[in-house]
Amino acid sequence: MFDEIYHNRVLELAANIPNVQRLDDAHGSAKKVSRVCGSVITVDVKLDENGKIAEVGFEPEACVLGQTSCSVLSGHAVGRTLEDIITVRDEFRAMLKEGAPPPGGDFWELRHLEGVRDYPQRHTSTLLAFEALIAAIQDAKSNKHKVE
Repeated sequence: MFDEIYHNRVLELAANIPNVQRLDDAHGSAKKVSRVCGSVITVDVKLDENGKIAEVGFEPEACVLGQTSCSVLSGHAVGRTLEDIITVRDEFRAMLKEGAPPPGGDFWELRHLEGVRDYPQRHTSTLLAFEALIAAIQDAKSNKHKVE
């Protein structure tokens, strides 16, 4: 199993997560927990006047797989809308659960997690960062935060 899903690029991505910080003046926040492995990811987000992510901060206390997906997501979240993140999450989920191709574009490195599809018990932790970011954006929108 180690060789299949914990290869060098997965470990490199997990060790180099961008935007590891909490945002003091976040517009929205969310914390998601995997009941299977205990991984926790907290996300803070600021949105611009068009509802796009202007700034994001992740606090990952997650397994290597969760940290890897967090790394890819965090590095490409700024400038995206809620719909963009949901689309990538759905493509990523389909890759894991249905054998669909990995997401493309900026999120192409999620392909390094294709081996996780053979371990359904790891799917939740691998998707955790996406679920947390989506919830944080929804929190910001529900707060109807006025962007300066």
